[in-house]
Amino acid sequence: MVVESLTRQREIYLDGFAGIKPTVPVSFCELEKAVQNKLLPHSFAYFAGGAGNESTLRANQNDFEKIKIIPRMLRNVSVRDASIELFGQKFHSPILIAPVGVLELAHKDADVAVGKAAASVNIPYIFSSQASRSMEEVSSVMGNNPRWFQLYWSKSHELVKSFVQRAEKCGCSAIVVTLDTTMLGWRTRDLEMAYLPFLEGRGIAQYTSDPVFQKLMDEAEPQTKRKITWQSINGLIQMTKNYPGTSFFSKLFSGRQIKAVQKFISIYSNPALAWDDLKYLREVTNLPVLLKGILHADDARKAVDFGMNGIIVSNHGGRQVDGSISTIAALPSIVDAVQNKIPVLMDSGIRGGADIFKAFALGAKAVCIGRPYVYGLAAGGEQGVKEVLQNMITDFELTMGLAGCKSVSEISKENILL
Repeated sequence: MVVESLTRQREIYLDGFAGIKPTVPVSFCELEKAVQNKLLPHSFAYFAGGAGNESTLRANQNDFEKIKIIPRMLRNVSVRDASIELFGQKFHSPILIAPVGVLELAHKDADVAVGKAAASVNIPYIFSSQASRSMEEVSSVMGNNPRWFQLYWSKSHELVKSFVQRAEKCGCSAIVVTLDTTMLGWRTRDLEMAYLPFLEGRGIAQYTSDPVFQKLMDEAEPQTKRKITWQSINGLIQMTKNYPGTSFFSKLFSGRQIKAVQKFISIYSNPALAWDDLKYLREVTNLPVLLKGILHADDARKAVDFGMNGIIVSNHGGRQVDGSISTIAALPSIVDAVQNKIPVLMDSGIRGGADIFKAFALGAKAVCIGRPYVYGLAAGGEQGVKEVLQNMITDFELTMGLAGCKSVSEISKENILL
């Protein structure tokens, strides 16, 4: 399904004439407010928060605001083409759905709802390693629509291999390696809530559904004595509910749910990860590999030298390093460094069509969105995600046309004022 801007715009107005309002607010600010009022405080904090004093979170949006678009007139933009091509595949819009974990905190249908919405508008979905539903379950509702897989590189190479091979079988056409989360950042809002969803067995479906991980669970983990409270008992109940299987009591008394959480916490990230480790990934897959989290030009050049197929300029939505450079500020130097040898994508801070336009003007080949679709999921489930995606595509296509560009290939630095 291709969303043509004037059609989508007309649809909203005509529905309004009939008394039908959009499922979710069109404005990102209003959408965020609505979701804050709807979600439990710890759930909203998990999605909305950033690292430290959240200066990076703010910079991601504020630095977009500093860039101004210079519209051009009389360019005959009656026919517009917002399509892009990546790794031999043509996509009808420049948007990809970024990987976001623990989506069950936003909506019970979690990743499955996002997969259905992505398929309905033919937008690539990058599955998260920290998903609430397995990649197999989400793939089963997406038909032949495009999807990639985001890899958190664990301490087990065998688990890395298993994840990648499963992704291939699920029809994923690229692997995205997240580099900036070898340790959790100092996420102030989560710490104030003293809440980490993984301890309840949330967001670990890719692991509990993996045969290698199931074997790793049998390895002994250090036992830490904790005070038993009603809260911890409730956490155990939640952990048991989240573990695969149908019989609550058989799961409860098996102890497997506890082993799963303990093993996940000890293995999911790998602070020792280094450039040479990327060679292993080349041994286990022929899929294109993109590095997500690149912010320095030297790292971008290394990505090319190590044979990577793409870069996603990202600071993890401001959730890892407080005071980090914003992604839109980092983008030009990364683009210059790779010299068109590999495509450069970006995420973090994109809230509307103008932001996408500015990213393309500075050399991005595609963008990934995160919080907007998560809020859409929280506000309206599958339909909410679909509307957010439709609105984002529409906003971009209208901005592109009104700025005097018929296609993404016509967008350049000449269209903006830095």
